[in-house]
Amino acid sequence: MLLVYGLLLKLPMFLHPKVPQPQQIDGFLYRVILKSLQPVAVYLPLIFPIITFILLFSQAVYFNKLVNDQRIMQRPHYLTGMTYLLITSLFVEWNTLSSPLIINSLLIWVWSKMSGLYSNQKPKTTLFSIGIAIGIATFFYFPSIAFAALIIFGLAITRPFKLAEWLIALLGIITPYYFLLAIVFLTDKWQGYKFPGFAVTYPLFSQSQWAYAAIIIVLISSMIGIFYIQQNFRRQLIQARKAWNLTFLYLMVAVFVPFVNATHSFEYWILCAVPLSAFIAAAFLYPAKSWFPAVLHWLMVAFVIVISYFV
Repeated sequence: MLLVYGLLLKLPMFLHPKVPQPQQIDGFLYRVILKSLQPVAVYLPLIFPIITFILLFSQAVYFNKLVNDQRIMQRPHYLTGMTYLLITSLFVEWNTLSSPLIINSLLIWVWSKMSGLYSNQKPKTTLFSIGIAIGIATFFYFPSIAFAALIIFGLAITRPFKLAEWLIALLGIITPYYFLLAIVFLTDKWQGYKFPGFAVTYPLFSQSQWAYAAIIIVLISSMIGIFYIQQNFRRQLIQARKAWNLTFLYLMVAVFVPFVNATHSFEYWILCAVPLSAFIAAAFLYPAKSWFPAVLHWLMVAFVIVISYFV
């Protein structure tokens, strides 16, 4: 059902396939992927929408599974995955093969490992792996280095302070760069390598009035979800509470990332879609009146149809 639901929502991107263009801030791994797909795209223009849908659907299913495994909501459901597919359909830029979309898969995995640190018997191995994942994410989209803050604050929330654990996480982030610099040095490509860097800017984006209305609906739905989460917060296990705190931190870091982005594009805000889908899923799950989440859902679907076909 979720697959059919996703295909119906994402149908416009198959009808009008777009070829993604690398931006200044995008990392070299993302550029390599686009370059390798260009010859295929000449004969099969749908290759980019197909890969985009596979990423979006797999992320929705994986994050939904993790939310259920962490037991951060009242009962298991597919609302988180449904919400992720729904809110990413509200904005055309979120349905293209962008570098932030790719690293969302890595960041979901990082969130799951951070959420499990509370009861982890071998945290150092996990922290090193988390650090490596963040380091690799910067090879696709360099401003994602900001998610190192998620490790710092996540450790502060989930575990007592141990300097060794913090240093191991930092070592994990540095490790991919150690191998990258070694390869650049051994192949004598210093002159050809450009450090992507970042710039502190005020994010700007141009959207239609319908898209701005969709943003307002997403924000209101998130606030409603956060309200219900707070209502049920004390009834949950300690680990579930810590997972919700990490989700909120995830959102804060994702909101901050476009402010250290030299390129003004709305596609980079897709990093917020993962934590927002958890909050909005709570707005669909918890209301006692069944008509409210139904109205909210179909209102969002109506916005998807209008933005996809008429705007």
